[in-house]
Amino acid sequence: MFKPTVEAIIEAAVNKRDHMNEQLPRYFISTLLAGAYVGLAIILIFTLGGPLAAAGSPFQGLVMGASFGLALTLVIFAGSELFTGNHMFFTMSTLAGRTTYKDTFKNWGIVFVGNLIGALLLCLLILGTGLFKAAPAEHLIFTAAANKMTAPLTELFFRGILCNWLVCLAIWMSFRAKDDISKLVLIWWCLFAFIASGYEHSVANMTLLSLASLLPNAPEVITLGGWLHNMIPVTLGNMVGGILFMGMAYWFISPVKSKKVSNAPTEHADAVHKHVS
Repeated sequence: MFKPTVEAIIEAAVNKRDHMNEQLPRYFISTLLAGAYVGLAIILIFTLGGPLAAAGSPFQGLVMGASFGLALTLVIFAGSELFTGNHMFFTMSTLAGRTTYKDTFKNWGIVFVGNLIGALLLCLLILGTGLFKAAPAEHLIFTAAANKMTAPLTELFFRGILCNWLVCLAIWMSFRAKDDISKLVLIWWCLFAFIASGYEHSVANMTLLSLASLLPNAPEVITLGGWLHNMIPVTLGNMVGGILFMGMAYWFISPVKSKKVSNAPTEHADAVHKHVS
């Protein structure tokens, strides 16, 4: 039923594996970019949402959700490597026998670290702009970070599942869409749903929680312990959403026969490179 899409995603995963193994420094730069791209969208939505939250506007969630599509638009159309998207890619390719478990966990580890460093570098750039230096302790960026750092672990985990289900759906549908306008609309809808619903994305939180921790007026509740309290269950939830609800689910619906694992570059690398996400 969905075999052509599954095959395209598997081919993209093999291309990612080859690029990572053969040109790791270049590949790592693409992971830094994804962390920064998602962070740019976080800065956008909190710049827009801050005044609305202060005014008690009921349109805060609508505006923030409608603006966050920038994140995955940059990741997909500009090209970069996103930790949460690769859960779906490498699950399918490993189930198909095109990549190994070693390839999969190596990729996820490298991309997670790269996304984090990219997010931290962006935070330093934002600090240099002075955009939030006068933000009071009750500013949305602090209240949102504090809520994320103190929410129950189980709630964070399940929010993480639902979040990456939507993110991977956006990527999956971008493979099925026939034109760029359709891809943009599909990305927008899925990310609108995730932000407006209040779900949790590990890479987005890398920027939000880190920036809130670095700003001068951060309340005492924002700590490294709080950062870890959020990041660990959210990351695990994101993995479940991408692996189980997308990678395994769609591969089970339309399984691709196993092929011998190869470390040679794929013939269609250039064709699938534009789908890197």
